[in-house]
Amino acid sequence: MNRRDALKKSALALGAAAGAPTLLSLLQSCAQQDRLTWTPQFLSEDHAIFLSSFVDFLLPKTETPGGLDVKADVFIDLMYAKTYDEEGQKQVVAEIEKFNADCKEKYGKVFAELSEEEKAACFKEQEANSPKFAKKVWGGDVGPREPVGFYRGLKSTVLWAYFSSEEIGKNVLSYDPIPGEYRGCMPLSEIGNTWSL
Repeated sequence: MNRRDALKKSALALGAAAGAPTLLSLLQSCAQQDRLTWTPQFLSEDHAIFLSSFVDFLLPKTETPGGLDVKADVFIDLMYAKTYDEEGQKQVVAEIEKFNADCKEKYGKVFAELSEEEKAACFKEQEANSPKFAKKVWGGDVGPREPVGFYRGLKSTVLWAYFSSEEIGKNVLSYDPIPGEYRGCMPLSEIGNTWSL
């Protein structure tokens, strides 16, 4: 399984729980934003550069659009501005600064300035040391629900923004705006591509 397929599967598992209409409307408004004239609504320029670098490294452009192509970073900045309270916004800023400070201590540079190899090492370390999402059975958490931390929370938000975008929903995932008959029991081999929500 390649990296993009693994990310697709993990994002779809998370996407089912995060279908808030407010966030969907914010995501649609970002699709109209011109990347060259984008001014962050909440983040400072340095923090926006961090976010764009994080998004681009997690979902680079390949044969399919990357995270920056669908403006996942613009959406996340707008989400912070419109849906987070003051305490939540301060927490985001503190976490970005801590992430950059950790990179600077380890590599001598902030995340956006790291080489691809250094970014990969940084992500690998974060994956190993970040709390995991609670296991689920039939949509409910098994055991106590612990905070997953900044890295995993941001990663899941980027994946949700990416797979919820119109571009990916219509042109990468299978999409049927007028679904046909319901077939509840069919072989997995007939399903094919992952479907857009």
